[in-house]
Amino acid sequence: MLYIVPSPIGNLADITFRAVDVLKTVDLILAEDTRTSSILLNHYQVQKPVTSYHQHNEHKVLAHLVEQLASGKNMALITDAGTPGVSDPAFLLVRECIKHDIVVECLPGATAFVPALVNSGLPMNSFCFEGFLPLKKGRQTLLKKLAEEERTMVFYESPMRLVKTLHDFIQYFGADRPCCVSRELSKKFEENKRGSLQEVHDHFNNKAVKGEIVIVVQGKI
Repeated sequence: MLYIVPSPIGNLADITFRAVDVLKTVDLILAEDTRTSSILLNHYQVQKPVTSYHQHNEHKVLAHLVEQLASGKNMALITDAGTPGVSDPAFLLVRECIKHDIVVECLPGATAFVPALVNSGLPMNSFCFEGFLPLKKGRQTLLKKLAEEERTMVFYESPMRLVKTLHDFIQYFGADRPCCVSRELSKKFEENKRGSLQEVHDHFNNKAVKGEIVIVVQGKI
């Protein structure tokens, strides 16, 4: 069996009892970054073999992992933070397991965009999750399309590109469009900056920004 196990997005206490139990009982843990995951595993005294599984090696190791699973091994897949598969590696392995009739079980748990969406104060009865925008190819085409989106939109972004992305949003969505930028969710210095795209852009402009970023933007009215 393959277990998809969400990991805390910041605060190590944000993991379920069941997730810890699974991590302690599987034969092998697949981790996006073994160094990052070791902090969590050591904190909960999980002593199981850990191997790397990330976007740069998933094609290479896929067949071998499926072969091991088919032979009877139980594995857990974790990423650096949040639920595997949500802007993180998981899809390819899950798809191959399904093809080979290997049981896949996804545990409920932390995902960064959920608290960011709720904290934003923007409509959440209907929303779309866009993850990370393309860096170059297809970026303008997608932004033009999203300018007409009526649902609340949720994006992930890196601290280095936050201001540029907010600038692009102003260009395509309009400076007055309401939004919220959440960073360091569940951590000591959590920040949820709400306002118009222009106001939020000005807040973060020429400012050192740290942490994982979630941008929530109101849809077109």
